[in-house]
Amino acid sequence: MSSARLDVAVPEQAELGEGPTWDPATGRLIWVDILSARVHTYDPASGRRTVRATEQHVGAAKPRAGGGLVVNLRDGIGLYDRDGAFDWLVHDPRPGRRGNDAAVAPDGALWAGSMSYDGSATGGSLVRVAPDGAVTPVLPVVACSNGTGWSPDRRLMYYVDTPTRRIDVFDFDGEHAVNRRPFATVEEGAGLPDGLTVDADGAVWVALWDGSAVRRYTPDGSLDRIVELPVRRPTACAFGGADLRDLYVTSARSGLAAPHPMSGALLVLPGAGHGMPGTPFAG
Repeated sequence: MSSARLDVAVPEQAELGEGPTWDPATGRLIWVDILSARVHTYDPASGRRTVRATEQHVGAAKPRAGGGLVVNLRDGIGLYDRDGAFDWLVHDPRPGRRGNDAAVAPDGALWAGSMSYDGSATGGSLVRVAPDGAVTPVLPVVACSNGTGWSPDRRLMYYVDTPTRRIDVFDFDGEHAVNRRPFATVEEGAGLPDGLTVDADGAVWVALWDGSAVRRYTPDGSLDRIVELPVRRPTACAFGGADLRDLYVTSARSGLAAPHPMSGALLVLPGAGHGMPGTPFAG
C-alpha cells in the first residue's frame, strides 16, 4: 500500500469520466465524460476549464499535431479542427457498439478500442487508424477494449481487455503489435483493470474499476505500489503538468447507488512519478 496526497483537480460529477491526456502544446489536460458526450479540458496553471459537447458518446479525445482533437465516437473516428469544425475520418456505425479508450502510438497513429453497450464478450475490437484514415484490425474480437500504452524504448505495447483481469504486453515494431502475452493479472476482489499509462521508468500504472485504487507495476510485471482512492470507480490515469510528475485520475459515478462525493471528479496525485511526453495524432 502507499499513501499519497490526493487533490480534486476538477470537481465534476461525470457519469463516466475517462481518458486523461496531457497536451503539452496547450498546457492542458484533456479528458472525456463518455455517457454525457462531453470533452473537458483543464489548465492546472490557471484553473481554466472548457467543456465541448460531442456529436455522440465519446470514448476518447486526443490532441492533433496541427491543433484540434481526434475523437473516438460511437460511430467511428472524428476530427475537430482548431476552430471546432467537425468531420468524420472513419465513419463505421455498428448497432449496439461504441468507441471506448484510445491511445496515440509513437508514430502518430491512433489505436482505438470499442465495446458493446450490453457488455458482450465479443462486442469490441482494437484497430489502428492511420493519419489518412486507413483502418487496420489489430484485435478483431475483444470484450471491453481499454488501456493502451508503449514502453519508453517503444519496443513494447501494453493493453487491457478489462474482463480478462490482465494487462497484456506485445512486441512492437513501430507499427505492428505481435506476440501477445500476460504482463500482470489483477486478482479477484481487487477490481478490474481499466485505463493505463506508462512512466519514464517503464512501469505501468493502471486504474482499477470497482477497486478504489491505482496500481504501479514494474517493467518485469511485479506489483510495487498501490495508491488507494476514495472513489470506487477510477477509470484511467495519465501524467500531466509542466514536468509530467502529477498523476491525473478520471472516475465514474455510473451504476453506483450511493457514489462517493468525489465520484466523477478529475483527481490528481501531485508528484506521484514521472511520465513520458505523449505523441499527438498525425492526422
